[in-house]
Amino acid sequence: MAKSFNNLRVGKKFTLLNFLETFEFEVIEIFENGDCRLKDINTLEYYNLFSLIQYGKGDDFDIDELNI
Repeated sequence: MAKSFNNLRVGKKFTLLNFLETFEFEVIEIFENGDCRLKDINTLEYYNLFSLIQYGKGDDFDIDELNI
């Protein structure tokens, strides 16, 4: 039940819950500004972390490492 992006590491897989949407991704690259390049585990699509949280963090916000 982490509420911080400080535990994100390249090559690790995480799940993010925000505004009732769940995203499962692998961290590909971490940029100096704190943004990250992510690869969706299910669709293999690439996107940035900041695009997932561009509308803020909801009351249900949670990020956890996946153990798969």
